[in-house]
Amino acid sequence: MGVETVRKQCLKKKEVTEGFPFDEDTLVFKVAGKMFCLANLTPPYSITLKCKPEDSLEYREKYDSVTPGYHTNKKHWITIQLDGTVPPQEIKKWIDDSYDLVIESLPVKIRNKIRGTQRG
Repeated sequence: MGVETVRKQCLKKKEVTEGFPFDEDTLVFKVAGKMFCLANLTPPYSITLKCKPEDSLEYREKYDSVTPGYHTNKKHWITIQLDGTVPPQEIKKWIDDSYDLVIESLPVKIRNKIRGTQRG
């Protein structure tokens, strides 16, 4: 899976914005101002996603290309090298899960607004 496929998956979600708040090499996707995906645009290509701590451990045990989140809370974030060793469908699910975790952390009013506009 390439960075452009990751970008398309992120932008399918409602209320998502993209930008370069840190540098020109890190594309950041946010929902309601909260990050859920960071994409490294220079080789080696990678993405960093939010995940449940227990899932983080499972993914890291299953795939060598999954490591604790780079420059993020290592308990709640993972970094995935986009080297083809993790199936694309798995990465897409993890992107969706990251988005959902961020939505769950939002105030109820904002969460309900986004869910009300969310399409399956």
